[in-house]
Amino acid sequence: MPVDSSFFFSSPLWIIAESERLGSFATVGISGEWGLLLPLLVGWLLDLLFGDPQWLPHPVVWFGKAIAFCERKLNHGSHRKFKGAIVAVILIASVFIVTWFLMYYLPPFGRVGVGILIVFFCMAGHTLRKEVRMVFEVVDKDLEAGRRQVARIVGRDTSELSAQEVRTAALETLAENLSDGVVAPLFWFALLGVPGMLAYKMVNTLDSMIGYKTERYKDFGCWAARIDDVANYIPARLTALLMILLHALFTFRFSLFTFVCKYGPCHASPNSGYPESALAGILDCQFGGPHYYFGQLFEKPYIGINPRLLTTADMRLSLRISFLVEMMAVVIILLALFTI
Repeated sequence: MPVDSSFFFSSPLWIIAESERLGSFATVGISGEWGLLLPLLVGWLLDLLFGDPQWLPHPVVWFGKAIAFCERKLNHGSHRKFKGAIVAVILIASVFIVTWFLMYYLPPFGRVGVGILIVFFCMAGHTLRKEVRMVFEVVDKDLEAGRRQVARIVGRDTSELSAQEVRTAALETLAENLSDGVVAPLFWFALLGVPGMLAYKMVNTLDSMIGYKTERYKDFGCWAARIDDVANYIPARLTALLMILLHALFTFRFSLFTFVCKYGPCHASPNSGYPESALAGILDCQFGGPHYYFGQLFEKPYIGINPRLLTTADMRLSLRISFLVEMMAVVIILLALFTI
């Protein structure tokens, strides 16, 4: 039963496997695993080289404008949970459906080009590591500048943070966003192709904008937060697993699995605690504690028991682990594309 190859370009790995079982790849243009491999490999390499250029229009900006518009129009009066749920579902579904149809109807090389751009936009490893490095460089010279720098990548209030808290916030967000900004997009690319990867980006943007338990967002954004929890459940644990395995290859510290099992579930988030506890265990430091968000105090449990000062060496080790996890995740998907 022949099937159009453009369908497989935006399809998950299990569909590729099924198509090979049926012997149904089309022979025209770029199809099958190459239709997925080229966007992934080239898009990832572009992110490694350039990150997110400030001059280039980014889909997340458009997502943010759509979310902000809906929030202004609907986040008032009664039935806020219902309205927030409808907004989240419609925005996520719209991104997936529009992208799927775009990839389906474009000619082969058009699909590859658009796929490369979407993968490039969805990957955040280069920019994340750059921002964390800059936080450490700046805070060593000027605490106030360090607070402003870390505010670019964290949601908590930073105006009263100490130098140690600035460094801690940077490394916590490195661990969390290694999952949210690297492993999770790759995970959804593997399952649902390019449309799934971009739809996940909308999920993550919704959570980062309205998924807070503050008075303003606790009702309207609760469904956005829950969807994000579900979307990141497996990627967060995969991230922690890869972090520990890659570190243990050089240190043989397999006891870190016990550390993550102990502290991972203690986090206020059902997912963030796993990559954060993995990094805290690797560095033998302490994360967590109380933080202010939008002027409200949130008590977060501590991860680890060693409240030592964090150093530039800790930052460099964390960045190496981040890069190795990202590279390993990409390699796993590439291998899967050729072996399934």
